[in-house]
Amino acid sequence: MEQAEALLKAGDLEGCLQEVTARVRADSSAIAPRVFLFQLFCVLGEWERARRQLYVLKDMDAGTIPMFEVYDSVIQCEHVRGAVFAGQRAPLVFGQPGQWMADLVAAVAALGQGRAEEAERLRDAAFDQAPSVSGKINEQAFEWLADADGRLGPVLEVMLKGQYYWVPMDAVASISMEPPGDLRDLVWMPAEFRWRNGGEAVGFIPTRYPGTETGDDARLKLSRLTEFDEVSEDLVLGQGQRLLVTDQDDYPLLSISSIVMDGAEDGSDDADQAGGS
Repeated sequence: MEQAEALLKAGDLEGCLQEVTARVRADSSAIAPRVFLFQLFCVLGEWERARRQLYVLKDMDAGTIPMFEVYDSVIQCEHVRGAVFAGQRAPLVFGQPGQWMADLVAAVAALGQGRAEEAERLRDAAFDQAPSVSGKINEQAFEWLADADGRLGPVLEVMLKGQYYWVPMDAVASISMEPPGDLRDLVWMPAEFRWRNGGEAVGFIPTRYPGTETGDDARLKLSRLTEFDEVSEDLVLGQGQRLLVTDQDDYPLLSISSIVMDGAEDGSDDADQAGGS
């Protein structure tokens, strides 16, 4: 797969797809090229083609069943995610964060439906009410933490046990992540979560902003770059790799190994609601 890897490194996604597809056709029983193809379809946002490769892999090799069980549900979460940002449905919300979250969900729905002024009013109300969080990110102290995308701010997108959630930043006690090890990590970063109430869960944070897969820039699709589209003076929409911002610095998601919030307390209710244990 050296040629395919070289094409991928060069950012030639179309050439890489052609090379990997040829390898799969040349030896349809080989597992590694098909896993590569599955992951490449994920980068390209070809969700149903990626799922088809997962089903083939599951039938070919029982050792791929755990991958199938995890990523088939994660891909289905992407369909839900797309509908949320298109204003077609609401996300599941972790815990009971209050009116500000309802306003933010409504703001994203309004924006997705083209009602920009209403979206701005709702978003401003949400951001005014949302609690701030302090803590440390990669051992660097911060007084506040937010997603740089104006649709999200005090909210983290998370996929837990096959469900797509919006998690308030103040519900998190800590997040731990390892450096990316597979191509699919450029689409969904595995993460270990400890909730402020004491529960724990393993899930994924979407590495890229919604809609990135529909663009033409391979750097954005491969999470090598973050760009922002300015919708208004107060609203920017992200493309490419997710960026978290604090009062001290900006942190691309793939550069983050740990986030630890101040003042976490024990409890159990939210963890039960969102698949914690």
